[in-house]
Amino acid sequence: MDVLAEAVLNGAAAEEIERLPLPSHYLAAHTHVEDTEMFRGVADKDVRKSIRVGQVPMPELAPDEVVVAVMASSINYNTVWSATFEPLPTFDFLARLGRQGGWAARHDRPQHVLGSDGSGVVVRVGAGVRRWRAGDHVVISCVQADDQEPATHADGMLGSEQRIWGYETNFGGLAHYTVVRASQLLAKPAHLTWEEAASTMLTAATSYRMLVSDRGARIKQGDIVLIWGATGGLGGYAVQLVKNAGGIPVGVVSSPEKAEILRRLGCDVVIDRSEIGLDGAIEPGPEATIELGKRLGRAIRRELGEDPHVVFDFVGRATFGISVFVARRGGTVVTCGSSTGYQHHYDNRYLWMNLKRIIGSHAANLQEQWECNRLFKLGKLVPILSRTYPLADVAEAARLVQTNRHTGKVGVLGLATTTGLGVTDAARREEIGVDRLNPLRRTTLSPAGR
Repeated sequence: MDVLAEAVLNGAAAEEIERLPLPSHYLAAHTHVEDTEMFRGVADKDVRKSIRVGQVPMPELAPDEVVVAVMASSINYNTVWSATFEPLPTFDFLARLGRQGGWAARHDRPQHVLGSDGSGVVVRVGAGVRRWRAGDHVVISCVQADDQEPATHADGMLGSEQRIWGYETNFGGLAHYTVVRASQLLAKPAHLTWEEAASTMLTAATSYRMLVSDRGARIKQGDIVLIWGATGGLGGYAVQLVKNAGGIPVGVVSSPEKAEILRRLGCDVVIDRSEIGLDGAIEPGPEATIELGKRLGRAIRRELGEDPHVVFDFVGRATFGISVFVARRGGTVVTCGSSTGYQHHYDNRYLWMNLKRIIGSHAANLQEQWECNRLFKLGKLVPILSRTYPLADVAEAARLVQTNRHTGKVGVLGLATTTGLGVTDAARREEIGVDRLNPLRRTTLSPAGR
């Protein structure tokens, strides 16, 4: 471990952190450009074969950027996409960004450092950074927006130069250090550990925009919200947000074990996929879609007497036609992804004739991220971390997510030497309660981490 990392772990003051040199290289989980064709024609694109852990060069710091010593990160599905080089190799994104020249050229490298979540300590700030300094404890938003684009000032997600850090950019969070824009930083909730804090922002803020924001479904008291994959990273936060808003979450899960977990999160209605005959991840045909939609609708009405106002769908091809069918007249389907495939098929009659809406949603702008982070600070949202791996085993963590054998969020330690570190407000943590802060760590399906 380098001297700067040791100082940060020992709680060094800002002046000492600023005085110590940045290392020339650092440990990071990355893919390599020479591997982009390794899975061509292979049925099981096992990410353990493509994710490397090794030393990469430290990039030069731009004026609007900071270097963060990463204490912890977490796995998101975009890490799986990066490591399978699908739907496109992310090196294509990096090359396109690099062609802009200037500071952007640094991103076009033969190694792509992965990871779009992180918590840690600021160790360097660029000449143009005003609001942050060395020693600050932060969580990192996954969104890099261009503040010189007019559209950005209407909504940070609308600018054509908006990118997801660690996926469409280099220098991601599954590492000992990361380089991010100052506009990605938020103050870490003081009662959370490093790994808890690192498991929140990408998925929770994405769910916040989808459901709560005026750019999403704008849920209200009494709304019935159908949530696919309700024990996953996105779904677990969706359940909490719907409950906080006075709505009624209806979760769809794939096993009795996950149903138990979902009830622990406070979900009002739990439906097992097998109950409606939806098994596997293959898109049903047109007739089967309607039949499955009728079964799901009957199951929801049996419990609540009504159809859902909102359907929360990130599964994509396997579920989207059902989502459009099952939403009530005038209802809304909101989508942020397609983990089972991007080509969606649905019967448009059930959309236009019943006055339904489809809303596309992507990540969250900085204000939405800030509002979501505030809910964690207040204890209104809690992490859904189920397991934590050391950085050396990051490929195993990604494989767990790739094969859908996880619940909630899967954490990865960076510089933090063990779990449980980083709490600076123990009284607040005690007030909220450790069990409430870790609702998924007690399950047998997802055993506790280190």
